[in-house]
Amino acid sequence: MMSIKHLFNIKYPIVQGGMIWCSGWKLAAAVSNAGGLGLIGSGSMYPEVLRQHIQKCKHATNKPFGVNVPLLYPNIEEHIKIIIEEGVKIVFTSAGNPKTWTNHLKNHDIAVVHVVSNIKFAVKCQDAGVDAIVTEGFEAGGHNGREETTTLVLIPEVKKHISIPLIAAGGIGSGSAMAAAFALGASGVQIGSRFVTTQESSAHLNFKNAILAAKEGDTQLSLKQLTPVRLLKNSFSEKVFELEKQGASAEELNTLLGRGRAKKGMFEGDLTEGELEIGQVSGGIQTIQTAKEVIDEIIDEYNLVIKRLEHAYL
Repeated sequence: MMSIKHLFNIKYPIVQGGMIWCSGWKLAAAVSNAGGLGLIGSGSMYPEVLRQHIQKCKHATNKPFGVNVPLLYPNIEEHIKIIIEEGVKIVFTSAGNPKTWTNHLKNHDIAVVHVVSNIKFAVKCQDAGVDAIVTEGFEAGGHNGREETTTLVLIPEVKKHISIPLIAAGGIGSGSAMAAAFALGASGVQIGSRFVTTQESSAHLNFKNAILAAKEGDTQLSLKQLTPVRLLKNSFSEKVFELEKQGASAEELNTLLGRGRAKKGMFEGDLTEGELEIGQVSGGIQTIQTAKEVIDEIIDEYNLVIKRLEHAYL
């Protein structure tokens, strides 16, 4: 099986999540320059904005980087066309059927990775011909799986059913967590929340500071009738939770969401009425660092853990 490092031609098997409103060209380039794989999050971008981010990223790094494409968003055809025209060689797809674009992308020499949250879709991804999959556990921020399977359970169960590389995601924000994921069968890790609070992230400073202040239990999975998403608790999320308790319909929840709610919270910094997507690992994030500092810290801790385990015995 091809390693993640070889598949993407990167130094460390660390992928930065392509998060809406947080993952622009600055963050993607910084992660790639630090030895990981940076991803531009196209879900919050109009097509020409995506083109600009790709072009700026190409000027900011000579290392590989990719684009994350959530298939449930509009403008997918235009996004794919721009990705091909700009010569991007790595695409992560999510929130949709991997069969839709995988062959088209691979016909243009693009490595394709799809994000899943259960065994069924992991097998479908392999059958669709993707090069690797991301298995995302219940702990993750942003869009999540309805099954609420944790990362610790999901990795080994999915691993039994596939023969392509597996990248673990959800609740991974340290070298110790990366070592645990590898012990369970992962070939790499995808990290989101840790990178939201980096200096290079395009998230609003208000949102970054709210993450630093977060404690255990300050996030909750919601909107399972629509697309499940893990949110930092605030006035808006409480309205969502209350409506769900009352048995609100999908239409009622969509009305509450309205338009631009995620932009309002994560990009514009409205901590009261904005949608604040972040993972459970937020409770352990204490400082705003550079992307390089995050990666160096994770790798140093990972190596220390591996060395310690070499001397462990039962």
